[in-house]
Amino acid sequence: MNELQAFEKHLRENEKSPATIEKYLRDARAFLCWLDGRKPTKELTVCYKEGLTERYEAASVNSMLAGINSYLSFSGRADCRVKPLRVQRTLFGSEERELSREEYTRLVRAAGGAQIGVVMQTICGTGIRVSELISLNEEDVSLSASFIRAQSKGKERIIPLYPAAVKALSHYMKEVRPQLLADPEETALFVNMNGERMSRQGFWKIVKHYQEMAQIDKDITPHTLRHSFAVHLLENGADLRAIQEMLGHADISSTQIYTHVVKKQLRDIYQKAHPRA
Repeated sequence: MNELQAFEKHLRENEKSPATIEKYLRDARAFLCWLDGRKPTKELTVCYKEGLTERYEAASVNSMLAGINSYLSFSGRADCRVKPLRVQRTLFGSEERELSREEYTRLVRAAGGAQIGVVMQTICGTGIRVSELISLNEEDVSLSASFIRAQSKGKERIIPLYPAAVKALSHYMKEVRPQLLADPEETALFVNMNGERMSRQGFWKIVKHYQEMAQIDKDITPHTLRHSFAVHLLENGADLRAIQEMLGHADISSTQIYTHVVKKQLRDIYQKAHPRA
């Protein structure tokens, strides 16, 4: 009897409904397929959760995590479980989800002087999804026109680059990347120390590294950076349609959630500052 079969038996013995058993098995099987033979770790489970967050709504992500966490507990890997998303926080943000401007600046500055820090500068300066970032090829960058070409779900969009990001990318592409490549024919823009395309797990390590360097206590995930990018643009007066285009939202309603964050922040400031509040 393999581990999944034992897990199924365990669920039946605990009187789970047939529908729940089928779903938990499907979620566990998908997770194991993604692991591709690797031993589950907390870091890998977090990376998997981030991937689900990019593709599904919070309620769906939490539903899948329930099956995965149940499987991890059963298999003696309870330390690898992850917390479910807070739906309210995912939709409307909170002080714990978004980085303040000062924290955001510290994070970018921490990455500014390092070779691989250009990865952080790119995602912080574009709001690009992690899946899009690690899928970028060298040909997707136009330094002369100051933009990158991102692709997701069969759709392509152009995202402008701010001058500091252009400068960092230029140095990386001309001086750093060629020295890292294991194969001169490699097309990936961002490569790891082995010269191969960077993985989601590799990027997650970079985030944690610069979070420590910037001395930020909040739990930062790649999705946190995307949230913060959108909120800060809106705070600075950016047009909602422009933000929608840069984030790659198919529906403007997905972008409008950030107006709730800004309005909440304004209300909080008003409550603290107004003498009659």
